[in-house]
Amino acid sequence: AYYVQNDLPRAEDFFKATITQHPDMILGHLGLGQVYQETGREDLAFTEFREALKRNPEHFWVKPRYEEIKNRKTQEALYDGKTLAAGGDNEAAKTSYLKALYYSPESTDAHLALADLYLQEESYDDALVHLKAATANEPGSEQILLAYANALFQSDNNAKSLDIYNKVLELNPDNQTAQERIETLKNRLGIFELPSQYDSIPSTDAVTKEQMSALISVHFKDVLPDPSRKPPIIIDISTSWATRHILKIATLGILEVYPNHTFQPQKVVTRAELAEILFRLIKQLEQSSYRFIQQIPPERIQIADVSPDNFYYRPIVMIISYDIMSLELGRKFNPEQAVSGQEAIRHLSLILALIR
Repeated sequence: AYYVQNDLPRAEDFFKATITQHPDMILGHLGLGQVYQETGREDLAFTEFREALKRNPEHFWVKPRYEEIKNRKTQEALYDGKTLAAGGDNEAAKTSYLKALYYSPESTDAHLALADLYLQEESYDDALVHLKAATANEPGSEQILLAYANALFQSDNNAKSLDIYNKVLELNPDNQTAQERIETLKNRLGIFELPSQYDSIPSTDAVTKEQMSALISVHFKDVLPDPSRKPPIIIDISTSWATRHILKIATLGILEVYPNHTFQPQKVVTRAELAEILFRLIKQLEQSSYRFIQQIPPERIQIADVSPDNFYYRPIVMIISYDIMSLELGRKFNPEQAVSGQEAIRHLSLILALIR
């Protein structure tokens, strides 16, 4: 009634009282928004119309008025920001672009403009916030993804930038910048393309020492440290596809180099040897502060086909105590049985799961 009589101050008081007592009453927000709009306080009017739309997103009267203010104010703020930035007043430009985001949080133009200003200042964290938002708004834009990847690259966020550059290549396999940066990042991160021989490991019935080295190296690439000591002399791995993996794993002492300096990369790994390899791997991981808890007391483990004087007895007992490998029917371990690719992968995955 006061609004109809054009007594806007008293109308405002009553509308405020209404939404204080009944926050979800759309007519209260709608009425207060009208008062604000007619008294030149469009920012406040916009807020009240937005509150009304939260309760009814398709309100026939509020929605067009909300959209009109939103679009007009967004464009005004973007224009002001561009003008201020061109004049060198970056701080005022940021304020204008942030105002645009107040009206249109989804404005890609505002996010990109702010990111550009922050990049000029080398404020990478702030720039990345807005580039990430712009990417979320337009995930299919090659240009925006590339800008995001470049900013990540400049900020030394190597793993994330590699991921985004790969997305750029999915959109455009011929993007030369992405191709070059991916190669640079792979070198930084120590990532290498695995040969076809690696892909065949899961289907093998008898895994070899070179295959075992590659499996450990790849599965634990983010966990195992780079060796601090010089690699041992190994005379028989120069033609192996897994040379790089063998050198790392042998230097860490996880797989054995024989006294005659051979590694015998084609030698098939038995279950007894696997137990020793896994036990050495666990010891190496414990040096990096990972903890492993015995599930079965070693003194309670009785093995029918491995005597206590067997060279592999202790690692077999210990790896069983961690519940990583187990006995089969008749308490047999079958120490001379060859290990399949699937079995080796299963045990390594179990250890990886335990440390995660």
